[in-house]
Amino acid sequence: MIVCHCRVVSDRDVTEAISDGARTTAAVCRRTGAAQDCGTCIFTVKALVCEHQEVEQTILEVEGAAS
Repeated sequence: MIVCHCRVVSDRDVTEAISDGARTTAAVCRRTGAAQDCGTCIFTVKALVCEHQEVEQTILEVEGAAS
């Protein structure tokens, strides 16, 4: 799915940026170029970052419980 039409950034690009270490919306935008022009995609980028943080937190909680 295209997240940023101005820079043609997909949700996969955002996920890849997060996997490569971008942990904030600003960091993802710097790495992908999203939200650099009109800015209407910023909320979608933020939602994707938040989703990844929730999944990451759940994994940490499960790993911690298994220890």
